[in-house]
Amino acid sequence: MGKIICKAYVFVGSSILHCDFIFKWAWLKCMYVFIVLYMYVFTCILLYILYILLLFLLASVSHAEEPVCRQRGDPGNPLLCKDGDIILGGMFSFHTSWKDRKDTYTHKPLPLQCTSLNFRDLQFAQAMLFAIEEINNSTDLLPGVTLGYKIFNTCGNVARSVGLTLALANGNEIVSVPSKASCTRPAHVQAIMGETSSSPTIAIATVIGPFYVPVISHFATCACLSDKTKYPSFLRTIPSDYYQSRALAHLVKHFGWTWVGAIRTNNDYGNNGMATFTETAQRLGICLEYSVSFFRTDPSDKIREIIRTIKASTSKVIIAFLSHKEMDVLIHEFSYHNLSGYQWVGSESWIFDSQTAKMDIHHILNGAIGLSIPKAHVTGLREFILDFRQSTSSANIQRECTGHEDLNGVQNSFTDMSLMPIFNNVYKGVYAVAHALHNIVSCNKACSNKILQHIRKSHFTTKEGDEVYFDENGDPAAKYEIINWQPKENGVVEFVTVGLYDISLAPEKKLHFQNKSLIWARNSKLVPVSVCSEKCPPGTRKVLQKGRPVCCYDCIQCAEGEISNVTDSATCVRCLPEFWSNERRDACIKKEAVFLSYEEIMGALLTAASLFGTCMTASVILIFFKYRKTSIVRANNSELSFLLLFSLILCFLCSLTFIGKPSDWSCMLRHTAFGITFVLCISCLLGKTMVVLMAFRATGPGINVKKWFGHVQQRLCVLGFTLIQVIICIIWLTTSPPFPSQNFKEFKDKIILECALGSAVGYWAVIGYIGILAILCFIFAFLARKLPDNFNEAKLITFSMLIFCAVWITFIPAYVSSPGKFSVAVEIFAILASSFGLLICIFIPKCYIILLKPEKNTKKNMMGKKSPHLF
Repeated sequence: MGKIICKAYVFVGSSILHCDFIFKWAWLKCMYVFIVLYMYVFTCILLYILYILLLFLLASVSHAEEPVCRQRGDPGNPLLCKDGDIILGGMFSFHTSWKDRKDTYTHKPLPLQCTSLNFRDLQFAQAMLFAIEEINNSTDLLPGVTLGYKIFNTCGNVARSVGLTLALANGNEIVSVPSKASCTRPAHVQAIMGETSSSPTIAIATVIGPFYVPVISHFATCACLSDKTKYPSFLRTIPSDYYQSRALAHLVKHFGWTWVGAIRTNNDYGNNGMATFTETAQRLGICLEYSVSFFRTDPSDKIREIIRTIKASTSKVIIAFLSHKEMDVLIHEFSYHNLSGYQWVGSESWIFDSQTAKMDIHHILNGAIGLSIPKAHVTGLREFILDFRQSTSSANIQRECTGHEDLNGVQNSFTDMSLMPIFNNVYKGVYAVAHALHNIVSCNKACSNKILQHIRKSHFTTKEGDEVYFDENGDPAAKYEIINWQPKENGVVEFVTVGLYDISLAPEKKLHFQNKSLIWARNSKLVPVSVCSEKCPPGTRKVLQKGRPVCCYDCIQCAEGEISNVTDSATCVRCLPEFWSNERRDACIKKEAVFLSYEEIMGALLTAASLFGTCMTASVILIFFKYRKTSIVRANNSELSFLLLFSLILCFLCSLTFIGKPSDWSCMLRHTAFGITFVLCISCLLGKTMVVLMAFRATGPGINVKKWFGHVQQRLCVLGFTLIQVIICIIWLTTSPPFPSQNFKEFKDKIILECALGSAVGYWAVIGYIGILAILCFIFAFLARKLPDNFNEAKLITFSMLIFCAVWITFIPAYVSSPGKFSVAVEIFAILASSFGLLICIFIPKCYIILLKPEKNTKKNMMGKKSPHLF
């Protein structure tokens, strides 16, 4: 029992000792970690203090050094340079392309690697060097002052052009400046010559414009560069495309090409130039079937799409507002697809480029026509360019050349002098700067030292006689030569000047062609035709086709009475009322004057009828005069019978006044004579009828008919009735008489010569009065028709008046509805019919008794009574 207790005690005691050991070990470990952390923090604080002390030390050292100004980015080295008292800058694309690079944006981009050597711009640079050397050797211009130059290669890259522009403006040298001083300073160069293309030039002029450093381009033609608000320091020695585009449009219009296609370079030069051309072409009536653009670096699919567009087109003229670089690409594609026969119209960028002509081995551009800068010559420039040693004496290009090269026997684009007009532009630009500097150097302190102002005002003549000056937009005077590509027997293309376009001349004289034969597409001597629709001949007008341009139209013949006497007339002109269109509708001819004449059949028949009635009435008069003492003649007042016969003769003869060409007198005579003679005739009948009626009706006691209605009363009755008609006619003639007029309404192609009534009231008053008398006469005769008498004249008068009224009642609608001369014929027919009715119904029965039944021509027989019968 005691052992067990002891063992238990020993076990418990060992456990307590073990726990104490663990506690002490943990504490030591924690202390170690704490000490390590403390040392780490202390080390960090110490390092931070040392870093701050180092910064202060570096700052003190840097303050002790002299401050400098550096250009940001990679400094560009000029390809050609020369020191001088005054430095001129040059920007040229000695290469046309560059290698593509893929920027990862993880490290600084590599410098641009230029490819494809461009001899053209190398020649332009040589022209600049030639001008500078010539000025430095001159004793008249800038004596004692040496011009230097720095010429950079832009590779045609806009971004590189901007960077090099800043390098020219600031200089690449590291310059020390005083403390707290700005790095800004005057421009390193006095002027910049270049660039060749419009897009890089726009970028250069935009960057350098705020510093008013002059930029003078020799080949940037974009019209946008004339905007002085955007490009205040830009000038150029080549005319603006503002004039070239309009000149091309007028050139196209001159040859009658109204349906054309257009291809342009997809840059500022092509887009702005084509926009101006399109605007002018629309005003001149020229339509663009298509207008496509591309750039030389575009994928081949886009070029093939342009080829498909051209193949599907119907126009035969292509306006190519392209740079020579894009033209080279296009020639290759046209040759590959065997496209030829198109008439090319080119801009100055390629139309006189001999290298483009050499590339056209398939003669696709033969017969091309376009505008170019006028030919020029600069004495000594060709020799200077070919003597390469002169121009490389101070140039970096010496590293690639020995300086002993002879280029006289070399035939390539560098030795080609076809671009001499552009060389001359460079030459004139350098001389413009030199003259401005000369003015600044020569003038006193009151003279402005801003070279830009002096360049704008410069006006001088070169040694070759070229006058140099700038307008308010910094542009020279616009003048172009019209160039025609004419192939020779050896296959070489000759650029023949066939005309001029001078903007300074009057509008009708701006475009002038010389007396030279032109060669067209496919070497044809006939001007190509490129229209959407053939010209509308005279006699037709244009009607636009729905949904198509205005140059696409149909030709519709002019309507009757309208003409067009010019080609492609948009409207037809209506002829004057007295004229009418011919069958071709291209001229107005005088309308045929139509009237009832004696020569035509109708007029001749009516004249014959009138004369026959007159002769017939005269025969009755002779018969009555011969047998005037017989009972039938003496019955019922023979005096009225003779007066009635006389009035009938006048009625027959008055119808002749309606035949023939109307005149003032004939118009007044025909209606008044007709009205008066018929009233006279009816008055006589009315007098006869009243006598008969009074004689048999007035049978009462104490009634003396002879007293109230004797011969004197009958004469007064006839005179009174006739006098009323005379008064009506006088009033009519004095107020609004009839007059000859021309009726254009009845027939479209004829003029109806007729007598206008003047006053319709007067005319119908005359007719109405005749009608009233005729109705009275008919009533009286009808009442006296059954009076007892073997020869009751009232029956004859009744029947004659019935015919008379029937004729004139039917006359009214026939007269109104008859057109032209037929209305006159209807009136004559009514006069003759009523006159014949009176003559035949009244006098023929009497003549029958007189001549054939003389036994009845006795007083006894005339007074004999017989039973009345119905009339």
